[in-house]
Amino acid sequence: MKKMFLITMFAGMCILNAQNAPAPDSLRFYLYPGSVTIHEPRIALPLMRTPFSVSLIEKDNLQNAAKFICVDEAVRYVPGVKVDNQADGERIHFSIRGQGILSEHGVRGTRVLLDGIPVNDPTGFAADFYDVDWSNVTSLEVLKGAGASLYGGSASAGLINISTLNGFDKTIGTIVGGDYGTNNSAKGFLHLGGKASEQTEWRASFSRALGDGWRTHTHYQGNNASLKFMYTPSDKFTITPVFNYVRFYNENPEGINLLTYQTDPQKPNDDAIPFNEYMETERTTFGFTGKLGLSEALAFDFSAYGKGTNYTEANNHFFQRRRIDAQGGNLQFSHLSQCAGFANSVSVGADFQHQLIYARTKPNEHSQELNILIASETIVQREVGAYLIDKVETEKITVFGNLRYDNIYNQVLDDFQSAGSNYSGDKKFDQVTGKIGVAYKLSPNHTVFANWGTGFMPPATEELQMNPKSAAGFNDELKAAKSAGTEAGMRGLLNKDLFYDVTLFYLSTDNDFDRYRIPGQGDQTYYHNTGASNRFGAEVYAHYSPIPAASFQVAYTFSDFKYNLSTPVKVVMDDKTVIKYVTDGAYLPNSPVHQLNFEAAYFVIPKLRLSAEVEAMSKWFIDGANLETEKAAGYALLHLKVSYQFEFAGKSLDLHIAARNIFDKQYLGFTEPDPGGNAYQPAAKRQFFVGAKVSL
Repeated sequence: MKKMFLITMFAGMCILNAQNAPAPDSLRFYLYPGSVTIHEPRIALPLMRTPFSVSLIEKDNLQNAAKFICVDEAVRYVPGVKVDNQADGERIHFSIRGQGILSEHGVRGTRVLLDGIPVNDPTGFAADFYDVDWSNVTSLEVLKGAGASLYGGSASAGLINISTLNGFDKTIGTIVGGDYGTNNSAKGFLHLGGKASEQTEWRASFSRALGDGWRTHTHYQGNNASLKFMYTPSDKFTITPVFNYVRFYNENPEGINLLTYQTDPQKPNDDAIPFNEYMETERTTFGFTGKLGLSEALAFDFSAYGKGTNYTEANNHFFQRRRIDAQGGNLQFSHLSQCAGFANSVSVGADFQHQLIYARTKPNEHSQELNILIASETIVQREVGAYLIDKVETEKITVFGNLRYDNIYNQVLDDFQSAGSNYSGDKKFDQVTGKIGVAYKLSPNHTVFANWGTGFMPPATEELQMNPKSAAGFNDELKAAKSAGTEAGMRGLLNKDLFYDVTLFYLSTDNDFDRYRIPGQGDQTYYHNTGASNRFGAEVYAHYSPIPAASFQVAYTFSDFKYNLSTPVKVVMDDKTVIKYVTDGAYLPNSPVHQLNFEAAYFVIPKLRLSAEVEAMSKWFIDGANLETEKAAGYALLHLKVSYQFEFAGKSLDLHIAARNIFDKQYLGFTEPDPGGNAYQPAAKRQFFVGAKVSL
């Protein structure tokens, strides 16, 4: 009886403490949505006046990840986004509303900005997120659909704007931490920063991540170093120079066939180890962003950067080396005028990107570079874009529109002509895109919005470079994919404890990219345009906090992505006895109809947080033939985390223990159309992590 009394008294104290616990910082975001400003439609907009779909991720959601390794945990509560972690490390496949799903890896059709500097190349392709140290990221803005058309061919699907730590509000401050987990997954990081003066802040960071991965031949390791300065000599001028260095190595286990997945999912593809398939990236970036206020009504935004990349890839056919030198920048003038009852902001701007690639290809004989050149070429790429933006605001209505012109030029110079053939050539793509959107405030806490816009996606460097006619030169048959879409939605706050955001969208595309092989040419992958698609979808996000100590959040995506074809398209397979076609109305590959993430969190006592997450996906198909016998089965996973924060002598310590996939579910992390049948890449089963962070 005494034990029961003590237990009851302790439980009551926990509940009382929880009721009185301060609201976590993340609630500020939802309690006052009118004060949150979107900074990257190129004109700042309050959330409640934004006429397109947008998700904001602040520091608390980022810190509640099990580990600080990859983008997949950072965007897990952004509906409409799908991240496939291909090796339980940092190598990913990323798509928004199905745009980019047929790329082999990386990011297609989504503009990625890191502290205002673009990660994408001039064709809109971003091979990875290696430049991002997720332990020092403070916020993300994710714009989806037509709302991101301001960035042209690299943003037909959307935009991710990533902001990192500034300097600390003291002479010098330090954050040090790390985590360790299953499969020797580990990361350590150190952030130093401070105020050099009232006008100057600075931050320096270093991190190292490594792990063996869940499957055989999935080891990865990488270093990331960055510097950031914020110089504000006056309230009218600010400039932020940034520096980043990254070196990342990851082994590539490749996909396996369905039988191997069912019997031995940790096994790599039979080619992976004999050919030592891997990727290695070393990149240095210098850049700056700035703003000059010429008057109360006139402002000038600017940015510039330079990058140098060394990239090496060993696959089961080629051994490739690339040296990539890139430069770019942006200029934008903005003017604000106000009349009785409304304000009008007009901006004009231009982007420029240039890239020079020195590419050398040799045969891969167990990753030994033989003195035999298959191809040697120099690729020149540039993108020039000009845009006009107009924003009109009244007390309740915001009208936002833009018009943009892009010219993308690709030239290949065949430096290796001993066979007597010259595969030099060029490919040009230009397009006018635009968007118009309207937001209407039904009340101070509720807004409805709608928009319509167009976009286009030019072929990426890797797609152009895979020439079906030769090991050198461009694939001159590729066209740019084009899209047009509309969306409508509503967001708001109910009773000061439930924030909601609901969006419906429709997108039609032409000339979608697909992969194929040529019989008799081994297992080399090529790209072609396959036709059109119609994509309907719904995205729901909600955050509910009935008491300060408890919170719930959910992100749900409904995706109905289907081909729109006048005639069936045959799927080329290595095994000629397998006959299948992509038909009209078939689902696009790697596109589950339902996707759900749900979290319930509770502060047992102030600073002690317990959370449970459910991650679920419905089935999807590996290619456009939609065969049930080849489908990827749906799954539901449960993750748990306990975190505790306490302060001492003006310092703070954060501790956490996390368990992912606690029921040890076997499931697929990524699938891709593969003519050899090796379409399946298994995901990690049960994992445990412990971590700590100290702020001094």
